[in-house]
Amino acid sequence: MRFARLAPPDQDRPPFYARLEGAAALVYDRAPWLGGAPTGETVAWIELDLVCPVEPTKIVCVGRNYAAHARELGNDLPTEPLLFLKPPSALVGPGQTIVLPPDSQRVEHEAELGVVIARRCRNVSESDALSHVFGYTCLGDITARDLQRKDVQFTRAKGFDTFCPVGPWIETLVDPASLRVRALVNGAVRQDGPTAHMVWGVPALIAAMSRVMTLEPGDVLATGTPEGVGPLVDGDELVIEILGASDGAPGLGALRLPVSASAPA
Repeated sequence: MRFARLAPPDQDRPPFYARLEGAAALVYDRAPWLGGAPTGETVAWIELDLVCPVEPTKIVCVGRNYAAHARELGNDLPTEPLLFLKPPSALVGPGQTIVLPPDSQRVEHEAELGVVIARRCRNVSESDALSHVFGYTCLGDITARDLQRKDVQFTRAKGFDTFCPVGPWIETLVDPASLRVRALVNGAVRQDGPTAHMVWGVPALIAAMSRVMTLEPGDVLATGTPEGVGPLVDGDELVIEILGASDGAPGLGALRLPVSASAPA
């Protein structure tokens, strides 16, 4: 199933959750991972705006989870998942602008598979981890690479407003180990890697993260990026798309994002 968060272009009602079925959207009374249910209202979602489909308490990320990406940055592979956080204030949705901060001279894209948690979990086992997942989405871990190298720790480099685009929707019925993560800049493919190449797969990441902190319904996990990261400059268009690993296999759609050196008016 495919779930989205929608908003009228004229903003005459607040964003709402819905299940997408063809051209129709079945409106939910709240987030489905919080027990939301259909209200009985159906709308034509093509007439509405897709907005960021999540409202998490936290965004938990992992670094160097693809060996080739670690090598391209000159880093050793960690012996256990390298975890860090991005603030919810970094979230943006489909079509929203990634704003290049004046504090950085080198902002890079990192396309990733995002995982949305369905129910609270703490110290969950790998074998039980996927039962705590609601679904999957496209995610960008936008990074001020020069600040990351300068600061060593990641908070400033990865925490700017607009540095965590997510969307366009959430898919529930996909195999997270059978996808391809891609980033395109102005139509040119920069990143293209299978999730099967993760050092730690989704079950192992959930187990590791839940040993450190309680994961709440709606929390978002970023699973690392394949090789090919590169710079974003003013006027670029970034597309993060996740495809099925084989022809005809279901994917997660494409997240399109303009890039600007100044915030939109």
